[in-house]
Parts: sequence; structure tokens; C-alpha cells
Amino acid sequence: MRLTRFTDLALRVLMRLAVEDPKATDDLPTTREVAAGMRVPYTHTAKAVARLQHLGLVEARRGRGGGLTLTAAGRSASVGALVRELEGTGDVVECEGAEPCPLRSACRLRGALHQAQEAFFAALDPLTVGGLAASPTGPVLLDIARSRAPDGL
Repeated sequence: MRLTRFTDLALRVLMRLAVEDPKATDDLPTTREVAAGMRVPYTHTAKAVARLQHLGLVEARRGRGGGLTLTAAGRSASVGALVRELEGTGDVVECEGAEPCPLRSACRLRGALHQAQEAFFAALDPLTVGGLAASPTGPVLLDIARSRAPDGL
């Protein structure tokens, strides 16, 4: 199974925010800084942040002293549950599309692919966002955090 770029970016944003000090209220990273640090377009990052905010995983504050913070729910969120939410649980292959597959009524592949998809999600279920930001990833994320983009980006 392959994740969409949107899901990949959303997970990386969460990991990046997981290394911030949750008690710090000043100098929070902005969406623009996170985008620059991850080397992805700001518009894509803004869409991911908006979705994560809607899910209650990220808090975004505007204006002076604003920025992004990971909520407690975001820190403890199951990666498997997040991927299910962001990717959806639709079929891996399209059997019922505009041109329905002639094998759909007797196909064993569709069921096997569904089981494989569930196994993929289940393998991610025990992982949390906070756990993903642990060492050896944490120090790399901290380096990204320290190399915030200049205001011009």
C-alpha cells in the first residue's frame, strides 16, 4: 500500500510539532516555517494543517505570538487511526467503477487485498505520533526546527 502525499505530509507535520516543547508558548513554529523545513509547498502544508486542526490534533493561533502546537490528542494519536482517517478505508483496487470488473462477483483477490490493507493499518495502530518523534528521528526533527526559514519564504 502506498500513502498519498497528503497523508505523508500530515504525518511529517505532526512529527515536526511533536518535538516542540508543549509548555513553550512563545516562538511557536508557523505553517510557513514548517513547510520550508520540510521542503514542501506552503499551500500543501496549510491544507494538511487545516485538516489536522479540524481533527483536533493541531492548534493554530494567528497573529503575534501565534503558531502551531500539537494537542495532547495529537501527541497520543494512533498512527494507524490517523492513516485510516486521512486515506479512507476504501478498496485498494476499484472493482465497481465506471467500468466494473467482470470478476467482481467471484473474485478472491478483492477480499485478500482488503485483508492486506487492514493488516497494514493494524501494524501502524500501536505507533503514536509522540513515539514517531523519539530518537533517532527526534534529533533530526530538532535540527529542522532550529533551521527555521527566514521571513521571506
